[in-house]
Amino acid sequence: MVEAPLGGGFPAALPIATAATWLWVGMVLAISFIEAPLKFRAPGVTLPIGLGIGRLVFRALNIAEGVFALVLLVCVLLGPAPGEGPAAVAILALLIQLLAVRPRLTRRTDAVLAGGPTDKRSNAHYWYVGLEAVKLVALMVVGIALVS
Repeated sequence: MVEAPLGGGFPAALPIATAATWLWVGMVLAISFIEAPLKFRAPGVTLPIGLGIGRLVFRALNIAEGVFALVLLVCVLLGPAPGEGPAAVAILALLIQLLAVRPRLTRRTDAVLAGGPTDKRSNAHYWYVGLEAVKLVALMVVGIALVS
């Protein structure tokens, strides 16, 4: 049995953390790695339309991720729920995305939606995708630790 890090423990931590982790994995896979790239290949979807849709979808995803991160953090702290290290990596990746990368992407989207140039891709996009990959791997490690 895994020891609770902060004392008496929270018996429901393991199933709640497991559900939150795998739901988070599924949402990131579905939105970041399936929906986002395919959206721009759909007939009639221009860059401004795709960016407008993406802004709404990723805002909703990031809100859900914030809830999952909070649930996972509480479960790991109150335990027993293994996977503290990878959980911290996933939460840190999310925080970097929200606080450092998303504002740059928002400025770029604002410029394109205001009629600015569309011929150049933002480097912030590559950072966001890289952090998505890091977050996804970390969450899968957490999820596997939770079901083992």
